[in-house]
Formats: sequence, C-alpha cells, structure tokens
Amino acid sequence: MSQRVQGVIARAKGAPVTIETITVPDPGPGEAVVKVQACGVCHTDLHYREGGINDEFPFLLGHEAAGVVESVGEGVSEVAPGDFVILNWRAVCGQCRACLRGRPQYCFNTHNAKQKMTLADGTELTPALGIGAFAEKTLVAAGQCTKVNPAASPAAAGLLGCGVMAGIGAALNTGGVGRGDSVAVIGCGGVGNAAVVGAALAGAAKVIAVDIDDKKLETARSLGATHTVNSRATDPVEAVRRLTGGFGADVVIEAVGRPETYEQAFYARDLAGTVVLVGVPTPEMRIDLPLLDVFGRGGSLKSSWYGDCLPSRDFPMLIDLYLQGRLDLDAFVTETIALDEVEKAFERMHHGDVLRSVVVR
Repeated sequence: MSQRVQGVIARAKGAPVTIETITVPDPGPGEAVVKVQACGVCHTDLHYREGGINDEFPFLLGHEAAGVVESVGEGVSEVAPGDFVILNWRAVCGQCRACLRGRPQYCFNTHNAKQKMTLADGTELTPALGIGAFAEKTLVAAGQCTKVNPAASPAAAGLLGCGVMAGIGAALNTGGVGRGDSVAVIGCGGVGNAAVVGAALAGAAKVIAVDIDDKKLETARSLGATHTVNSRATDPVEAVRRLTGGFGADVVIEAVGRPETYEQAFYARDLAGTVVLVGVPTPEMRIDLPLLDVFGRGGSLKSSWYGDCLPSRDFPMLIDLYLQGRLDLDAFVTETIALDEVEKAFERMHHGDVLRSVVVR
C-alpha cells in the first residue's frame, strides 16, 4: 500500500520551501521505491524553486541522492530490495536511435516513474529531474537506480548523481583529457572543482583553475589544480596562455554557463583544442564570436550533458576509486544537514562557501 512520508516542497516561484507530508505509491511495473539516505543540495533545485526550469509547481525537490531500494514493481530485474544505489536522472531507454547506435550516454528518450507522488490532498507533484529525493522515500523508474558498493558513504556517493559526475565527466568523457594534457577550468564551484579532479585523474600535466574567489581557488588546488588564476585581478585568457607556453590549454572546461566566461574559454584554448561547456546557461543568453575565429582555431566546441556519463558504467567505477582512496568524494561534502534545513542551504549557496550541503538521514 502507499506510504506517507515527509518531503521538501516548492509550492510557488521564489517562495521558501516547506516540509510537507507526501504520498508515495507502491511501485508499478518498471518502478522502484528507494529509502533515501543522503541527498545533495544542488543549484538545480534552487533553479526549480525560482521557476527557472519550468512552472509545473508544486515541485518535490532533490535529485543528487543515494539510498537503499525498498521495493520494486513487476518486471524489474536490474535492482532488488536491499541494494544500495545512486539515483540518476538519465535512465536510458535502450531503444532510441542513440542507444541503438551504441551511444546510450546520449539517450534521447530517458524516462521516469509513470505514477505520480502527491501531496496529502491528492495534488500531483513534479519531482526534480524525475527523482524528488528531499524526502524520506521516493518513487523512481528502476533504470534510475544504479547499484554500487554499499561500503561507500551515502553522503559522498550521492554526489555522483549530479554535480560531481557532471564535472568529472566533462573532463574524462566529453573533454577526453589525456596524459600530459594542459587543462583550464573556468568556474570552481562544485561542478568546476569536480572537473579539476577529473583532469587530475586523467593524468593532465597542468590543471589551471580559474575563478574570482580565492577560497574556491584554494579548494581547487587541494583537489589537484597545479595553478590558479583569480580572474577578478588577472585576464584569464592571458594567464592561461602564459602558463601554457603562450599557446593556450588543450582542453578548457567552462563551468559557469555565461557568455563572457564562454568567450574566455574559447580564446584560452590552444589551436585545435577543445572547449567543453558544462555550466548551464539561461534561455536569454547569447554569444557573438567571429565565425572566422571559429573556423581558424579548429578543434572542438562541445557541450556536456551530465558529463556524458553512462551511470551503469561510470558510477561503480568511480565508487571503486573512492573506496581505494584515489577519488576524494568526501572533500565535496562541506556539511551535513537535516531535511528542514534545505532553505538555509539555499541561502548559503549565495555566499559561495560550500561545495555541497548534504541532507542525511
């Protein structure tokens, strides 16, 4: 039978979130109910609250999560009750043109649970990114559950569900960073610093972190950056070129999502270098680049969706690296908080002094 649990709800654009009772139905065919153990507070959740994603209020927020499968519906074989899982928001379909061409990380038909979670009065909820994990339990498509080693800390593991995977994947998967490469990362929040980690994991010779905040740059250095540039005081394009023999970086990862920082990334790369956009822009943003420069500099201009990750491949591998002490996911957990502290965590985001606040149960 359905269950009633507590969840974090955004009822209207810009309004403070509230803790309310929600109804989680029993899982139907292809679905699973997950007992949430940890969920990171991501900027995307704040974008939902601010109406920046869509206007399908009320939202059940939270999506960067790990937990234990409690029950599964008919036909589910990929996970079973008791499995420790990381939730993902790109459950691949296996049938679309991307999947059939062997590129499931680009799946064009990702799916969520068919049934709706509701408020106590029956109002249907829109779960953030099809997950809704700021709750004691949530209903998802079984394909959104990726089984990983249960020895991992839920607070650290859950971060692979969004921000940390986006950054690491931008370097490893989208940017194709290789041994000896030079890499610049513009924007050193959670995603940008994860890109720094990804570049270091790949064996980059130089990892140049660029930001306007010295605290974030200190964190980037602790996570593997070999050089830092405060772009409030120094022209970042000139600084990156100076640090790379006058040429520019092989790969530049833009983790801000603004036209001015994208232009910096474009000109801070070497000839035939790669620019990776992983920062998320807003709909009204535009960029104006001379077409001759786009042609003349060669290389690749890429955007990175979720770090171009394939959860079934990447999550277990990265958790293994974490358990071996080779990937410090714990460094991204700035603080652990309770479910009723999410609104305060949104406020702390504006001060830039947290990589991740994580709700734990």
